[in-house]
Parts: sequence; structure tokens; C-alpha cells
Amino acid sequence: MQIRSSYKWITFSAIALTTFAALIFLLFKSYSYETSTYFESRDFVRQLKQLDANWGVKILRAKIGINSSLLLGAPAESGNRWDQLDKLNNSGPLAALWKVRRQGYLDAVQNKTLLVDQFKQHNTVLRAALDALPDVENTIQGLLKDINAQQPLEFLTRSSNILNLSLSTLEYALYASSDKAKEIDDQLGVLNQYMSQLPSERLPPFNTFVAHVNAIMREQPIVNDLLDRINVIPVAQQLDSINELLNETQRRTEAQDRQYHIYLAICASILALLLVYLTARLIRSYTVINKINGELQTANERLEQRVEERTRELIEAERELVDAARMAGMAEIATNVLHNVGNVLNSVNVSADVIARRLSTSKTLGLGKAVKMMNDHPEDLGQFITHDEKGKLLPLYFNQLVDSIAVEQSDIVEELEQLTKSIDHIKDIVSTQQAYAGAARVVEPLNVINLFEDALRMNSGALSRHHVTVIKDYQDVPTIIGDKHRLLLILINLISNAKYAMSTVTEQQREMTLSVSVTEHSTLRFSVKDQGEGIVAENLSRIFNHGFTTRKEGHGFGLHSCALAAVEMNGHLNVQSDGPDLGAVFSLEIPLELADNPGSEQPATGERISVPD
Repeated sequence: MQIRSSYKWITFSAIALTTFAALIFLLFKSYSYETSTYFESRDFVRQLKQLDANWGVKILRAKIGINSSLLLGAPAESGNRWDQLDKLNNSGPLAALWKVRRQGYLDAVQNKTLLVDQFKQHNTVLRAALDALPDVENTIQGLLKDINAQQPLEFLTRSSNILNLSLSTLEYALYASSDKAKEIDDQLGVLNQYMSQLPSERLPPFNTFVAHVNAIMREQPIVNDLLDRINVIPVAQQLDSINELLNETQRRTEAQDRQYHIYLAICASILALLLVYLTARLIRSYTVINKINGELQTANERLEQRVEERTRELIEAERELVDAARMAGMAEIATNVLHNVGNVLNSVNVSADVIARRLSTSKTLGLGKAVKMMNDHPEDLGQFITHDEKGKLLPLYFNQLVDSIAVEQSDIVEELEQLTKSIDHIKDIVSTQQAYAGAARVVEPLNVINLFEDALRMNSGALSRHHVTVIKDYQDVPTIIGDKHRLLLILINLISNAKYAMSTVTEQQREMTLSVSVTEHSTLRFSVKDQGEGIVAENLSRIFNHGFTTRKEGHGFGLHSCALAAVEMNGHLNVQSDGPDLGAVFSLEIPLELADNPGSEQPATGERISVPD
């Protein structure tokens, strides 16, 4: 049994060895030169197709600016592989067909290489313009903000035009069309018209921006055309034809080596099963990809819809903001007019009240009685005037009446002149505020001391009612060139605010100090100092803000409009206060512009007065 078992194992081993040797032999024969070369060649062709596909991916990535390298790197062993393919196909009935197909592939690669070189050149210019466009746009936006610092509506319009042109250009880079090109040309026309109005030193950023836009419009159609031409180069098709030729060669080889392929059928079946599995996996992957693409397409459509909705909302919001800004500007101008006119009306009321009191206490009221006495003695008027005691008083009365009428007439004429000046100032306020947003300043020779006196006179009624004592500290100031009405508005507001600040002072005398001086030989300084309620530290930084006020009946327009007027005269308005109940000093400083001819003699300085009732 042991001997039989030994023979059995020896026989089994021999059969196994023989079978193994036969399998090794058949495997060796199946991997003969031609067969192994075929598989290597097919793998080589597959690598070339993969390289071509990668080449296409690189081209697409270069188009969107991700990758700039477009070189096609052939496998290191490509020379040996082509030699093997030549040896395999240069003999037999398929030799001529092999030469044609190989040459077709080489020609296709050469043509594609030339087109890729052209694509790279134009795409480099296109990407450079696209990358630089946002930076140049930001530079222009900052420049527009500087140019239109005093014209917010103009800034919004120009900024919107530049932004729309930039967005249209980027859209054109994504979807080049003739309609979008015409729209960009129209926008460039508007920009060129605006550029023609700019000084030459501000044009370089605009010229760079226009050059980038033109480069994108010029290069984008060329790049798209080159991509289309690259896509139709039949490199993959030529490789497929070579692969088909290799398949035909292999089939012919299989016809000669059929006996060896019988034993390899199992391997082929396994390979077929693997191919079926891979195909099933590929179909499954293709289905998943289609599903994901569908979801992405749906999401993209929803996103585009939301972008359109948000764009419409932004446009509507921008329109509402423009309207609101316009209404706010109109309201601010109107409130400034009302506030400034109200200050001047105080002076009008004072003048009208003085005239009314003069007329009510006029000496001419007794003229009727004197005339009646004369009418009662028409026959003996001379006798009455010379002998009657009452008649003797008439000549003296008439002499005194003439002097009184002259004095009253002089006073009334003076008040009427002041009233006329105030009314003219009201008209000037209205005309000045109507041209407030950008009109040229009306300048004239000014006697600043007289200007300060006019502002004090227009507040005299209110100062008298509040029992305010005014101290004048005027230095010798020459005649200047300035905007009379804006200066007068500021001084009236400062005196009025100082009077209100002392309205609650009861324990000490109410004093206001008015000062005029020249500092550093180039700056004219007006100061109004009060001994009123003072200003807390946290309010000093916002005292000139629009709408800020500490008075219950205040509206916060006066100091704000004064600060704006000071800036328009290239000056500034500031305030100092040591705290509550310690008073405040408001100072206006403007550049000193001297008139050609000196003004009249300045009033005396250091004068201490109480404003009369």
C-alpha cells in the first residue's frame, strides 16, 4: 500500500509536473514576440490616448487660468514602442495601411501642437487681461471717489458704469456673443466720452482699463475658435484606427496560433468577465455621473435665478438709495434756509419794532391840534398868533416839531436801511442755498469788523431781551476778499448759539466776547466766547453733526450748516469747552486773502457794551 501510494504520488507529481511544464510552455508560447508586442503596443496606444485626453484637460484648465503648461509629454519608451510597432506591421498585407495610419496620427499630433501653441499665445494675453481687470477697476473706483468727492450722485453713476462694463466684459469672457459685444462697445463709448472730460494726468488707469477690455473682446473669440479647432483634430480617432489595425494583426496571429489559444480561453473568459464587470461598473458610474450632472444643472439654474433676483433687488435698492439721498439733500438745504432766515428775521423784527415805537411816540401826533387851533381863527390868525397866549406857543411848537421830525426821520431811515439790509440778506441766503451744491463762491472786498457788527446788530433784539453784555476784542484787520453771506451766516449762528447757551445763567452777569485777529499772518480768526452752560467732553466731537442738538427746541441744523460753509471757504470751525457751566469758545478760521485797496478805518477794540433795548 505504501508502494502503491508512492507510485500514485509519483504519477500525480509527474502529471502535475508535465501539466505545469505544458502550461509553462503554452504560456511561453502565448507570450511569444508577436503576442507580447501586440499587448505592449496596445498598452502604448492606450497611453497615447490617455496623454491626448490629459492634453485636452490641460487645455481646458489653461482656458480657465488654472494651468499654464500645455506640453504633451510622450512616454519615455515611446521610441522603442514605435520600433516594435514598425517591426510588427511593416511586413504582410497590412504594411501599407499601417504607414498611412501612423502618418495620419503624426500629422494630427503636429496640427494639434500648432493649434495649441497658437491657443497658448492668445490665452496668455486673455488671462492676463482678465486677471488685471479687477485690479484696474478697483483703482478707477478709488480715483472716481476722489474726483467726485463733492458729487455723490456723479460718483454713483460713474462707479456703476465702470462696474457694469467690468461685469459685461467678464460675462463676455464666459459667453461670447455679438449682442454682448455690442453692449460692451456702447459702454466703452460712454466711458470714452467721460474720459475726454478728464485731465491727462488722470487718464492712465482708464486707458489701461479700456485696453484690457479690448484685449478680452479681441482674444476671447480667437481662443474659443482655437478650442473648437483643437477639439476636431482626430488624434484619438487616429489612435483608434491604429488600435483597430493592431487588432487585425492580432486576429491574424491568433489564426496561426489557435492551438495555443484553446488553453488560454479560460483566461480569456476570466478577462471577459472582468471586462463585463468593468463595463457594468462603468455603466453604473456613467449613470451616477449623469445624475450628479443633472443635479448640478438644476442647482446652477436655481443659482442663476437667485442671482437674477438679487440683481433686481440690488438695482431697486440702489434706485431707492439715490432717491433717498436726493430727498435728504433737498431737506437739508431747506432746513438750512429756514434756520438761517429765522436768525435774520430776528433782526427784521427788531427793526420793525423800533420803527413801530418811533411812530407810536412821534411828535407829529400833536400837529393836528395845532392845525385845528389855526383853523379856529381863520379871520384873525395873525392877531391870534401875536396876542393870544396859546397862539404865541404855535411858532415855538412848529420849530421844535421840525427838529423832532428830522431826528425821527433820521432814526426811521436808519432802521429802514437796516431792515432793507436784513431783507436783502434773506434773499441772498435763499439764492446762496439754492446754489449750495457746487456753485462758485461770490467773493467781494469785506471789512470784517463791519461784518461782525452787522451780525451783532441782527442779534441785538435777542441779546437785549436776555440782558447780555457784549465785549469786543477787535484787532486791526485789513480789508479782505471773502464770501460775505456765508461769513455773515456763520457769525449770526455763533452769536445766537452763545446767547442761548447763557439763557440759563442766573448767578452771574451774562457776558459774550467777540474777537477778530490774524494768526500766523495767513489765517483770519473769528471767536465768540460765552459764559454759558458749556459742553460736556463726549459732545465736543459731534457738536457739528447734522441733527445733533442739546436744546429741547433745537433741531441741529445751524452749526452743521456753519461747518459746511466753513469748509467751502477752505476754512474750518472748531469749539473748545472746559466742561459743564464753564462756557465755550467757537472759532472760525479761514485763509486770509487781502484786497488790493485797504478798507475803511476799523472800529475801536476792547470796547465793553450792553446791547440796548
